[in-house]
Amino acid sequence: MMRTILAAIFLAVFAVPVLAQDPPPTASTRGGCGPSETYFDVKTNKKQRPVAPTDSGKALVYVFEDIERGPTMRVGFDGAWVGANKGKSYFFFSVDPGDHQVCTNWQSGTFKETSKRIGSATTITAEGGKVYYLRVQVYERSEQDRNVKLEPVEPAEGQFLISASAFSTFRAKN
Repeated sequence: MMRTILAAIFLAVFAVPVLAQDPPPTASTRGGCGPSETYFDVKTNKKQRPVAPTDSGKALVYVFEDIERGPTMRVGFDGAWVGANKGKSYFFFSVDPGDHQVCTNWQSGTFKETSKRIGSATTITAEGGKVYYLRVQVYERSEQDRNVKLEPVEPAEGQFLISASAFSTFRAKN
């Protein structure tokens, strides 16, 4: 009886931490992306080009899509979608300091399987009070051959892209 009780206590002590671990990321949320079932309606405004004030405790991330009449590109951050761009546009969001995964993914309701493969990801090490600029570039060699690259840009280029881009607003659609 005593052995059974000790065995139960031993298992409980060592099994609880294993059960409390976060589940591994699903295939669609790896690299910082959100769930593949989420889609966005995006509107752009060429007359409005807001910028956000920096906060010493948070970092600010601007994401630009740099192609006229481009596709809707979702942007994920640490496994959740934070927004989307469409065409030559941008949006921004604030983040806590630390290492983060940022992802972009071509949103297509028509070619869902193909669009899952068209994306890019990067890692940023955010510092409070700093601003980061990321550009989504879409390369289309043909209708069937598309590639996307998410890359950091220099602050001066980021400021230029704000002045040359429309501001994106978005909402998730079901």
